[in-house]
Amino acid sequence: MEYEVKTFETEGDNKRVGFIVDNNGRKMAIDRLVTIVEGKTDESYVQDALTAAQSEIDAWAADIAVVGKKWNPDTNSFI
Repeated sequence: MEYEVKTFETEGDNKRVGFIVDNNGRKMAIDRLVTIVEGKTDESYVQDALTAAQSEIDAWAADIAVVGKKWNPDTNSFI
């Protein structure tokens, strides 16, 4: 999977960090809010946001794992 930062902006006391996640050409957009902490780096905000979003990203990737695969009903298996 590839992750592209699509949003990085301040909302009150939070940073909104958004990603476009690309899984073999299938894409998902997801945002997370991370509390602003003085001295924290941009990389830390991005990592915290990704950590907060990872379970939802993993569930999405599992849901689409078979999308686009061809099915053989005679063998009950993917081609």
